[in-house]
Amino acid sequence: MNEQIQLMIDWIEDNLKNRFSLNELSNYMGYSPYYCSFKFHQVTGISIRRYILLRRLFLSTEDLARKRKIIDVAFEYEYSSQEAYSRAFKTVFGINPREYQLSKLPVQSFVKLSINKDGEWYSMNISRKIEVERLRSVRSELFDKDVLNILNGQAMYEMFKENRLMEDSHYAPFNEAMCVNAATKQVFDREFINIRAAGHNESIENYIKKVISPLDNLFNNKYKCIVLWFGEDMFCQMNLLTILSYLEQSGYEGKVYLNCFREDDFKVSQTELRLGYYDSVYKDVLVNHKKPSNELLPVMYQAINI
Repeated sequence: MNEQIQLMIDWIEDNLKNRFSLNELSNYMGYSPYYCSFKFHQVTGISIRRYILLRRLFLSTEDLARKRKIIDVAFEYEYSSQEAYSRAFKTVFGINPREYQLSKLPVQSFVKLSINKDGEWYSMNISRKIEVERLRSVRSELFDKDVLNILNGQAMYEMFKENRLMEDSHYAPFNEAMCVNAATKQVFDREFINIRAAGHNESIENYIKKVISPLDNLFNNKYKCIVLWFGEDMFCQMNLLTILSYLEQSGYEGKVYLNCFREDDFKVSQTELRLGYYDSVYKDVLVNHKKPSNELLPVMYQAINI
């Protein structure tokens, strides 16, 4: 079955810029349209049409980044008009194609699905060290001792610190999962600690040891720049939102960079962030569980929708 689904994926990928026909796919596979649709969703967890929508829109971001005309991109990916393409784009990413073209803000990657014999996704792992070297050539000042790198999770923290990937700069892990359990308006205060510990069924002492104490560098030192290493997925983005909220609440005045990455090949998209509204977004989303009215990074907008 996995081989059959991979054949479907390969056929879809070869025809992404053509008008999709489920009948043509079913003829190619030798199965009924219903069977193709059902099995694709059963194995991948996503419908064929949703897969095609997300793949076309993600690939179109690469064309937009090369400054291609929006109307040309729209027609190339089988949209009936620029307006139809823009509506679909904004529904998924939270901004329109023109805004993306001007800002090149990070979006969630949606790469071609590949299935191995065990039915799990796999991609070629690219060395994180190589990617960090690329970043150094672009912005070497982020490797200074006056820079704090906040990394999502203990494993990533240990790898970065042990290998001194960011050289003399400091490191701190954020060991939380803010997408679950209740949150409080003030980040990292006593009430926050009590509520979060109870939500995770942890003692106050253990929670402080796991989550709060590792952030001592953030609480006790002043930095000219903070670099946030958080993935594209919903879990990482909610953690990111929490850290950004804290930076605003604490009156941090230095620069903030987001190094947003894909786990599969550790491709990093680096963006300088401007503080000013993340605290209100944090309260809307994680405290009050409602959608915010602010304009957001597309990758965070997508995570909040999830």
